[in-house]
Amino acid sequence: MDQVFPEEYLLFFEKFNTGEYYECHDLLESIWLGDRENRYLQGMLQMAVGIYHYEYGNVKGARLMFQSALIYLQKYRPYYWGVNVEVVIEYIEQLLRHLPNVKQIALEQAKENPLPKIHLQFIK
Repeated sequence: MDQVFPEEYLLFFEKFNTGEYYECHDLLESIWLGDRENRYLQGMLQMAVGIYHYEYGNVKGARLMFQSALIYLQKYRPYYWGVNVEVVIEYIEQLLRHLPNVKQIALEQAKENPLPKIHLQFIK
C-alpha cells in the first residue's frame, strides 16, 4: 500500500521550487506541529527558513538554520518521505559553503550573490 502524504507536504515542493520559502515554512510547520517528533520535517523547514533569512541579509540566521537542518536530517538518510535526503544534505552543505563569513549583508548584496538553487524532487 502506498504511503499517503499530507497535501501541505506535496505543496511544499511546488513552493520551494518556485522560491516561495516563507510559504514553505508555513506549510511544513502546520504538519510538524502535529508531529513534533518528526525531525525530518523540522530539517526541511529549517532549510527553507535559512534560505529566506539569507535573502533578507541575515547570514547568521541562515547559517544557524542550515546547521540545525543538517543535524536533523542525518538520521533520515538515504531516502525518507519520497525524498533523496543525501541530495538535500549535499545541497545544504553547498549553501553553507556559499555563505560569507559575516553576520549580516545588505539586501542588494544578497540579491547580487544569490544562493545556489536546487529543484527538490518528490518521488513516490
